[in-house]
Amino acid sequence: MSSTTQLSDLSSLLVALPAATDYTRHNVVGARHPGRLAGTIFAIIVIALVLHSILDNPRWGWRVFGQWFFSEPVLLGLGRTLTLTLVASVCGFLTGTALALARLSKSPLLAGLAWGYIWLLRSIPLLVLLLLLYNLGYLYRSVSLGIPFTDVVFAEWRTTDLLSQFGAAVLGLSLNQAAFSAEIIRGGILSVDPGQLEAAAALGLPRRRQVFRIVIPQAMRAILPTAFNELIGLAKSTSVVYILALPELFYTVQVIYQRNMEVIPLLMVATVWYLIIMTVLSVVQYHIEHHYARGAVRTQAATPLQRVHGWLARNRSATRPPTPLRVAVAPGQAITSEARPTGGLVRIQHVSKNYGALRVLKDVSLTVPPGGVTAIIGPSGSGKSTLLRTINHLEKVDAGFISIDGALVGYREQGSTLFELHEKEILRRRVGVGMVFQNFNLFPHLTVLENIIEAPISVQGRSAGDARAEAFDLLTRVGLVDKADAYPRQLSGGQQQRVAIARALALRPKVLLFDEPTSALDPELVGEVLDVIRELARSGTTLIIVTHEIGFAREVADRVVFIDGGEILEVGPPAQVLGSPSHARTREFLAKVL
Repeated sequence: MSSTTQLSDLSSLLVALPAATDYTRHNVVGARHPGRLAGTIFAIIVIALVLHSILDNPRWGWRVFGQWFFSEPVLLGLGRTLTLTLVASVCGFLTGTALALARLSKSPLLAGLAWGYIWLLRSIPLLVLLLLLYNLGYLYRSVSLGIPFTDVVFAEWRTTDLLSQFGAAVLGLSLNQAAFSAEIIRGGILSVDPGQLEAAAALGLPRRRQVFRIVIPQAMRAILPTAFNELIGLAKSTSVVYILALPELFYTVQVIYQRNMEVIPLLMVATVWYLIIMTVLSVVQYHIEHHYARGAVRTQAATPLQRVHGWLARNRSATRPPTPLRVAVAPGQAITSEARPTGGLVRIQHVSKNYGALRVLKDVSLTVPPGGVTAIIGPSGSGKSTLLRTINHLEKVDAGFISIDGALVGYREQGSTLFELHEKEILRRRVGVGMVFQNFNLFPHLTVLENIIEAPISVQGRSAGDARAEAFDLLTRVGLVDKADAYPRQLSGGQQQRVAIARALALRPKVLLFDEPTSALDPELVGEVLDVIRELARSGTTLIIVTHEIGFAREVADRVVFIDGGEILEVGPPAQVLGSPSHARTREFLAKVL
């Protein structure tokens, strides 16, 4: 069939097709959900029946309820309930936090002591605990402050003076709350990805900063729901102190209805006040959870208060003339020569590392020249990542030494003696060795900008303005200046890895370690990360890259290291190791991956 005939047939077919319908003028009817409608009607009927049965029944005694709801005795009892709840919750959760950290301590005795406290206090019923504390004066007539196991006493008090009804109630509720809070907080801390601690440690953040800036804010997402359940339970548990004849809300109501015999109306007084307390706590919980949920989802719904604030802000901005946009750093601006890092010389001498019976590194020795790019290749499980992590002391070696510009990693040299460094000093020295992780390990509750400026401000003591300016410059270099206020979860994998590179560079390290920086990325995202690393290869920083990208290693690296079974089998220029390897195992490996 000729092309002319085909075109003729196609033209006749197109003529035969009906014209497309314009649907823009049609009415759209939403899908109907009869099940939802039936459920709504049922709910309305139930609510109406309950309200009618309560409001129309005179035996509820609403007149008596109104008489006593704002009465002075009830309000005084309410005040004691709120005071007990506030003081016991603050003391309980602070003590619980200390107990949780103690349980996670590497000191077996301290962890055992914390576990013993939790075991004991969770075993004793609250009523029994309150009675024991209130009668503590029978066991110990006085409480003294002095030097233990000596006769030196600075001050002494009678136990009955210290532990009044209110004091015994506060102490008992606080001790009981601490035991349960400790396990809630410990569970929240354990829920945080261990990579977050490694990332914080790699940036040199002090241990205290790691806990309270990185771990606790993320743990709060797991802690808050259960913690507020405990807090609400505590507010209701204050009624237990009636056993001490302490006139809190429930005890006060009991005293009143035992006098006037109006039991139901007075119980409703206590019930409604408890409902109000729980409602306020629930609203507070909602807003606190919303605050700590930053970065947990791609798009976070605004709270009612935020919506009102946004509406007011839009109205104010509508009445003002637009202000010109100011950019902190001009696009394309390079780091100044004073800020440009100088590469460090890395020496690895006879390093060995074991995990139990498994020997991961076997007498490894390697010298990495300053300013060079070294690619480490090898099969999975060969010890590549472990070797990389020993350079910045994320993994402590079992034998051998590593130095950067002559300074030993993990040790202080004094004459012919080496003293192992404490963690605080290790963190300080680690600042000169940046690390980019395989799984990014960005802090999800911090924005891109906050991720980058956290370590320069808290570790190096730089001003916020200087840190922000350099952060914008680094984001410009990696092509993400428009993402400064985004959270990591709102970025693609390639973008997250580029932010991780910028975060590591913000400390101006001598040595930059890359642990398979592209292995967690989709193939189409690999290129954008490799482009950034190519640019860094010309910056003067010493780069050590564990990678499976053989083509990239050939292009960028000055030297290639092949490691297998925890041993370095071959080192040399890319043309030699990748083009004509001398070791049979290297040839076998390359034959499979190329």
